[in-house]
This record gives sequence, C-alpha cells and structure tokens, in this order.
Amino acid sequence: MPKQLPKTDVVIVGMGAAGGVAALPLTNAGLKVTGIEAGGWLSPRDFAPDELRNGARNWPQAVQKAASEAPTVRATEQDRAVQGGHPMMNAVGGTSMHYWAQSWRLNPWDFRVPSATRERYGNDRLPADTTVEDWPFGYEDLEPYYDKVEHAVGISGQAGNVQGRMNGAGNIFEGERQREYPMKPLRASPFTEMMGSAARGLGWHPFQGPAAITTELYDGRPPCQYHGFCNRGGCHVQAKSSTAFTTIPKAVDTGNLDVVTYARVTEVVTDSAGKVTGVSYLKGNETFFQPADVVLLASYAYENVRLLLLSKSAAFPDGLGNNAGQVGRHYMSHHQGSPVLALFPRDLHNWYGLPAQGVAIDDWADDNFDHRDLDFIGGANLWVHTDRKPMAAAKMNTFGRVQRSWGSEWKAFIMENADRYNVSYIQKTTLPYADNYLDLDPVVKDPLGLPVTRITARYHDNEKRIAAYSQDKMAEWYREAGAIAVSKTGLGNAMGATTHAYGGTRMGDNSETNVVDRWGFSYEVPNLGILGASVMGTSGARNPTLTVQALSWRTAEYLAQNWSSVVA
Repeated sequence: MPKQLPKTDVVIVGMGAAGGVAALPLTNAGLKVTGIEAGGWLSPRDFAPDELRNGARNWPQAVQKAASEAPTVRATEQDRAVQGGHPMMNAVGGTSMHYWAQSWRLNPWDFRVPSATRERYGNDRLPADTTVEDWPFGYEDLEPYYDKVEHAVGISGQAGNVQGRMNGAGNIFEGERQREYPMKPLRASPFTEMMGSAARGLGWHPFQGPAAITTELYDGRPPCQYHGFCNRGGCHVQAKSSTAFTTIPKAVDTGNLDVVTYARVTEVVTDSAGKVTGVSYLKGNETFFQPADVVLLASYAYENVRLLLLSKSAAFPDGLGNNAGQVGRHYMSHHQGSPVLALFPRDLHNWYGLPAQGVAIDDWADDNFDHRDLDFIGGANLWVHTDRKPMAAAKMNTFGRVQRSWGSEWKAFIMENADRYNVSYIQKTTLPYADNYLDLDPVVKDPLGLPVTRITARYHDNEKRIAAYSQDKMAEWYREAGAIAVSKTGLGNAMGATTHAYGGTRMGDNSETNVVDRWGFSYEVPNLGILGASVMGTSGARNPTLTVQALSWRTAEYLAQNWSSVVA
C-alpha cells in the first residue's frame, strides 16, 4: 500500500520550464503547492564547461530516468518503431537548465492559421489531411502573460513593436507588445554583425534574438559572461534564466511550495466519479500517494501523454481524460533539421559564445511573405549564431575538399578551416496531421515494466517544401555574406523525439477534437490541468519555451482566481 501523505491544494508533476513558472502565481495567491520532480537540485559543480560531458554524454547526472524511458519512433504505422534518444532532463528547472535559452513569442498568425490562410488565399490552401485548428484565443489574449513571464524570469532582447511603434533594430514582424524587454539584447559578435550587414544588403530585416539570459544585473543575478557553454550546459553564474534560479526560489520563499525531488509519478489517481484525487509516486523503494484538490501535469509532451494513457480506471478505460480518443492526437515536432552549412575564406572568430547570441531573419517566417504563388503555407525563422567548440569543430563538413574523414589530409583541413565554418539553425512551421500521433508502445517497456511512448509521425509535403524554400533563402544569405562553399542537407522524413514537441493534449473550444479547454483544464476531468507544449495547436517557427511559460502562468492564474468552481 502506498504511504498516504497530508493533502495539499495543488500537485504539479514536473518542476521545469512550465511547472516552475506555474508555481509562482499559485503560491503568491496563497495556495499550498507540492511540486514533484524526477531529478534533483543542481549546483555550480554540475555546470562545469565540459563539452564531453555536457554535449556528447548529455549531462549524465540528470538524464537517467529520461534515458531509460526514451520513446520509440516510426514514420508510419507500417514501419517498425525503434528506440531513439530522449531530449528531456530530470532536475529542478528541467530542460530550462541546459536549453539554448532562445525565448520567442509566437506570431499573431500562429494563433489562427486556418482562418487567416483561408482569408488570404482561399479555402483550398490548407493541406487536405491537416487537423490544424485556430487557437481558442488570439495573440492579444496571451500577450499580457508573455509580458509577465519576460519580466519575472528575465528575458533580454530588442522589441520591434511596442504599442504600434516600430523599431527596425528589433523584429518588425512581431505582434504588438505592451513594453520593451526588461534587458537589452545579448551583444553582437563580428560574425553576427557581418551576417546582419549581408541581410540588409538583400533588403531583409535582421535583428538580435531574444534570450532568457541576463545582460545586466537583474533580480540579484549577474550578467552573462559569454564563456560559451550554453549549448547543453548550465550557467555557473546563474545568468541563464532557468526557473531553478527565478520563479521556483520565489515560490519557495512564500512558504507555500514544497518540492519533492527524485520522485517519479506513476499514476494520476481518480475517484469513482472520475475526479482527480492526487498522484502516486515512487521515491527510492517506497510508494507514496499525494492527495490534492487539483493536479497539474507539467512534463514534456511525451510524458504528459504517457502518464494520461497509463492512468486507466473504470471511468477512463483508455487513459485519463481520453474517452473522446484525443489524447496523443495532433502531435507535431519542429522541423529543426535540414540546416545549411557554409565555409568562409577567413576566420569567423566564433569560438565559444552562445547559441542564443545570434541574428535572426523573420522575413520568411509564418505568413510574413506572400504565399500566393507558392505550394505551401507557413515558413521559417533563419538563425545564425556564435558557438564553436573543439569536438563540434572536428565533426565539420569538408564540402568534398578531402576524400576521407580521417588521416593527415583531413586533419590539415580541420585545423585550417575549423573557425571558417558555420551551421545555420532554421526553425520551420509544422502542422498536425491525422496520421501523426503518440501512443504507448506495445513492446518496449521501461525498467518498471511500463510501456514507453511511441511516436508515429513524419513530415508531410508542406513541411518539406518549407524546408527546401528556407534552405534556398539561407544559402542566398550565406553567399551574400561571402561564403565560398554552401551545402544543403536532406529535408527529413520521420519525426524523432525533440525538445520542440507539440500536441497530444491539444487546447481548443471543441471538446470532440481537443483534450483541454481554453484555460488548460481537461474537458473530462475538471480538476486536472495540463501545462506545456502538449496543449499547443500550432508550432510557429519558434522555440516553444516562452509560449509554454506564458500559457502556464495563464492557467495558474485562472486556477487561483476560479478555485471554487474548478474544485467543486
């Protein structure tokens, strides 16, 4: 029998980017919150600038659980699912400890892709097999929460549209904002300045991207030191604005948050009426039951879906909140692949630095350009950045200039060209489709004997056409900047497990096609809320973290203000 603990108001499963933000408005409202996290607190010792441990071995001190339950992947139902890697990590702060820290808002278009596309291009422009829907609210409804998170967490950047006043140093395509970012953007580098100049030469609109990294003393944390291990590395001076250093400590300071570490939730428990009563979790060799009035799931899309499907009962024989068969549907992951590679005739001075220290182009993102004569909808954000380290440099493309990837000729090429090489980062619109979904693998189990998540998903023609189009634009940009060789990679097919996973518990006004309502609460289980990118219905051409955090704050604030009706 599980050991029964004293009841709390709210249980948050996962204390990462989403759960770590939600804890603050809840505890500020006086609610008692228990956060259950599979990992532990990390220390500056865990943030040593170690490319082998952080990059190649993926922070082994924080991925044991995630690695043991990595999803299986297949492109179609006819393929055999094979186990791949898992992008998440287990720690207080979650992947906000080691992510790139790019912190984007979605474009207003992303909230109404179907209706905006039909209005501009006609009824036949959406791919026939997409399941995309308009969000249940627009950008203007989420904007106040974007603003709250940017100031609570600490985001640096240059606004391009403050209350309708445009600034060409920022993103002129962004939605209207209430105010400036709380901090100036990360500084440019000689390389990003060169690329910005080239973009302006093409008539494009480059800008420094926003980042969850301090550029000045902020809320007691020092500014970024530009030491250069932000790619799968933590920050030893706490300049990276992880929830472990920002919202979670503030929530703890209220006296209303208790964080349980190294605990794995195995089931969301319901009563005979189908209401959530709490969660069961395993810590060490003991099993505990944590009663609560409300449960908020705040894991990755893969784990949110998995926990729901594992939590079966008489009321929910196919998984919690899944009587309508929508849990796991409308899955998509960002098409982050198909980068463009470039070789320059001189050193770029790109050693170390940060992946978030870059220059962006949004001219070809979303619906910022006319698609009338194109065969796709959506687009891509083009991004180039600093960040070069020895192991990564040794893996650089040789552009066919040497015959083998070993030997003296290869070594000489690497030594001469390691700092003349750049790889773009292109994020593209991805749509949901009926044949892309998550479920439980019938064969592969984790060490506890529970099935892992199975991803059945592939990129469709719309996404591949965006990839090809954006590669052409990226190649044009590199050549304008003086690249002497440019190489395009493949366009991709199967969607693997990524940090940019969306859908599976989609939010919407139609209970027949969505799992949660516009506030993030289950249609079938009214005291169960879901946080994270699994509720998002579109991906945009953006990293999801800031949108995830804005949604989390919104759901938590709604819960605090409507407590009686939610728990009734």
